Amino acid sequence: MLRYSLTRLASLTASLLVASLVIFLVLEVVPGDPAAFMLGLEADPETVAALRRALGLDAPAPVRYLDWLGGMLRGEFGLSYTYKVPVAELIADRLWISLPLALYALALSTLIAFPAGIVAAARRGGPADLAVMGTTQLGIAIPNFWFAMILVLIFAIKLRLFSAGGFPGWGDPLAAMKALTLPAIALALPQASILARIMRSSLIETLQEDYIRTARAKGLTPAQALWRHALRNALIPVLTIIGMQFSFLIAGAIIIENVFFLPGLGRLVFQAITQRDLMVVKNVAMLLVLAITLVTFAVDLAYAAVDPRLRRR
Repeated sequence: MLRYSLTRLASLTASLLVASLVIFLVLEVVPGDPAAFMLGLEADPETVAALRRALGLDAPAPVRYLDWLGGMLRGEFGLSYTYKVPVAELIADRLWISLPLALYALALSTLIAFPAGIVAAARRGGPADLAVMGTTQLGIAIPNFWFAMILVLIFAIKLRLFSAGGFPGWGDPLAAMKALTLPAIALALPQASILARIMRSSLIETLQEDYIRTARAKGLTPAQALWRHALRNALIPVLTIIGMQFSFLIAGAIIIENVFFLPGLGRLVFQAITQRDLMVVKNVAMLLVLAITLVTFAVDLAYAAVDPRLRRR
């Protein structure tokens, strides 16, 4: 298990370094002069030169890359050109909204998808299976931003059970979770639909294996064979989807956070792009890559826990 973990960690670390290099090249080298891009095409040359010196852009590209990498390792992400505050402070403030929102949405999607997928597989071809498959097809087809607006229309405007947007802060945890409920549901719907279909397909395939038929021949009921033998082996592809979903929920909540006016990472990236604050864009993008990498590593460890054969590789 230790050898497997170290191998996966080395591979993911290499992927992280490649991703940092790509982000640096795209945002600081390929487009041209970042200072001129921030200030606009008609900016005064002296102002552009001053900004270049302030941002350290007068140094060679390899030196800037190593300085940026070293700063991230020390927790120093530079100064935001727009907000005039350290980028680390901006990320820390917004992360306390985006991370709970992603975890909330992931929990909802898992709680919905697992029972739905198991019921559909156990009742394959029956009314329950058809109902689950039809509902999940609808959930995949509906765009989450459109579903978010429908939720606002029904539960915020008509029923007045939730607020239409904004975030009250974590001083009152219940009010904070209530403010995140509609955004989490909007994010969870397509993810629960995908996860339920994957769970159903994986479980149906596993139930057709020889060892399941052997277990049935020894006297186990269909339910006992499903819960004791099939479910654990069917979880491997499901864990992959859960890891990918969490990464998507962290990185892909830009639209939902703007619909509900949540001051999270997604809205921060959107504002930084419109305001040409490349320092914020670069560091938030790298943080999202790091989150995806850590989730991938956690999923790999979960693989090894579920399937012991992976530990010997």
